[in-house]
Amino acid sequence: MFLKLRNRHFFFLDTLVLLFVPAVALTIRRDGLDWWPMMRSALIFYTLISIPIKLIIFYKMGLYRRFWRYAGVNDLTRITVAVGLSTIVLTALFFSIHSSLSYYNLAVYRLMPLIDGLLTFIPIGGFRFGLRGLYHWYRQRRGAINGRRVLIVGAGEAGAMVVREIRANPRLNMEPVVFVDDDQAKLNHYIQGVPVSGAIKDIPTLVDQYQIQRIIVAVPSAPLGRHMEIMTICQQTGIITHNLPGVYEILAGYKTVKNVPRFEINRLLRREPIEIDQTAVRDRLMGASVLVTGAGGSIGSELCRQVARCIPREIILLGHGENSIFEIDVDLRLSFPNLVTHPVIVDVRDCQGIDQVVQKYRPDIIFHAAAHKHVPFMEAHVEEAITNNILGTRNVLQAAQKYNVERFVLISTDKAVNPTSIMGATKRLAELLVIAAAQQSGHAYMAVRFGNVLGSRGSVLRVFEQQIAAGGPLTVTHPSMSRYFMTIPEAVQLVLQAAILGRGGEAFVLDMGQPVRILDLATDLVKLSGLEIGRDIKITYTGVRPGEKLEEELFLTEEDYRRTKHPKIFAATQKDLIETKALEQVVTELTHLCARLKEQNNTQQMLTLLPQVCYYIDRYHPKIKRPALPNSLSAQKSPLSPSYQAQSVTSTAGA
Repeated sequence: MFLKLRNRHFFFLDTLVLLFVPAVALTIRRDGLDWWPMMRSALIFYTLISIPIKLIIFYKMGLYRRFWRYAGVNDLTRITVAVGLSTIVLTALFFSIHSSLSYYNLAVYRLMPLIDGLLTFIPIGGFRFGLRGLYHWYRQRRGAINGRRVLIVGAGEAGAMVVREIRANPRLNMEPVVFVDDDQAKLNHYIQGVPVSGAIKDIPTLVDQYQIQRIIVAVPSAPLGRHMEIMTICQQTGIITHNLPGVYEILAGYKTVKNVPRFEINRLLRREPIEIDQTAVRDRLMGASVLVTGAGGSIGSELCRQVARCIPREIILLGHGENSIFEIDVDLRLSFPNLVTHPVIVDVRDCQGIDQVVQKYRPDIIFHAAAHKHVPFMEAHVEEAITNNILGTRNVLQAAQKYNVERFVLISTDKAVNPTSIMGATKRLAELLVIAAAQQSGHAYMAVRFGNVLGSRGSVLRVFEQQIAAGGPLTVTHPSMSRYFMTIPEAVQLVLQAAILGRGGEAFVLDMGQPVRILDLATDLVKLSGLEIGRDIKITYTGVRPGEKLEEELFLTEEDYRRTKHPKIFAATQKDLIETKALEQVVTELTHLCARLKEQNNTQQMLTLLPQVCYYIDRYHPKIKRPALPNSLSAQKSPLSPSYQAQSVTSTAGA
């Protein structure tokens, strides 16, 4: 019954307390009950005045709008302020009218309100925190009988939060039993009533000693290497282990222990996340008109959010899919009520439509994120890759040049370096179009090469996440396959920083450290999920798919690269000027072939033209019988087809 006390019950209890406390205060002041005959009228008058004043102040301070089962320090502060404020008001009131009250024999001692306030605080706070203590004692007692016994790794803020969340959510059916932490200062102390009984190395011993049934790892700030060591120790016990995310994930919507994600993306990078010069980006974009193509995609939508924080004049959200554009438009309007957005449904392959959009809004900066990016799909749909990635880029570039857009940033990929895939070849050709446009216009037109973006749509991380949730197996193409990785925020920040650093014709690349083997990524995810390969989940090898490399590269031999003002960003530039006429011939011929594709199979002819720009692709298609090249191309030795050789860069590379 006591556990079900509501605020109306506390209002009644407070009234009773305030009715009797003044008499107790006067008794203490007089050191006995000899005051009754001569101060009875003064006490009744004081009590009748003080009760409504205190109750009004208590109400205004929110003491009757709180859930006292979960009272904490903030609630104790609120009670203290409410009682203190009422004491000050009563002291001031009775001090000011003391002389008048003395005339009518209604005056109390000047210190009476102070003693009354001190005595009021004890029952007012006691009732409430007594309920809190009784509730948690009851929950702890019931959990100790029925709940799964939990060992928590990490006796810090995250660990304390785990204890609070478990106790606040009975449906979890868990009971925190013991902490482990390597901080010797915490050993043999209690946190939230739970003892810190050993170091992390003692986990196997404590699991047996306390009959542990679950382990929760609550060290979100630990380096990946240390985290993997902890998970390895936990797995040796055979106990199911859960991993607590960082504060970012908690604030993003994972509010209780029962639904925390099993891993944190930043831990998988094997390096520290890279930050940009936010002030410089904000200064550049503030008050600007910004056009984002592919605004509904994972990269495009995050780019729009980051741009919106810089207070631009407007953002034009251009995309082909109405649902994704609608979602990002609503998101931006809710998050940035004063932001002007223009959702536009246009395909980048629509030359006239793109021209009209750029003519209408006259953007200062264009971020071109619209593209097909999945390698295996584009191997089967060559014409889609060409029309979207090459012709779409040309359409946006032509409109940008026609209407004198100052800055243009192409979202490219490391697969454009010595490409072995159709997708990579089309992105390389798109890069060359941007470089050529920069040469012709003198404007700051540039490209940004991404590694694999963790967390984007269709990324290997999301695939592995779904496979782990389904119980496996995890599919890895080849044990030696490796990739450069970056997060979505890093990718977007690289784009924004490039928009500031670029002078025209560069390809910007993030220093992503050493490439990570896909097998290692899968293994890390399994461990961070509290599972064990072989026992809980399997990894199978599916073989390298068409167009894929075992290793990606970041630069070409015909490029010079250097570190920029930002120490973690490289800028690559062509050693020689692009012959724009030869480049335009290739693009024009590809356009004609795509237009005739429905009438005849021109895929082989397309694969003949692409090596004119991307010679390296011949290593993937060596056995295709190619028709003769058109005379306009075969008669000349194009400077666009050098014998490329791979060149990589790591975190130790220099300019």
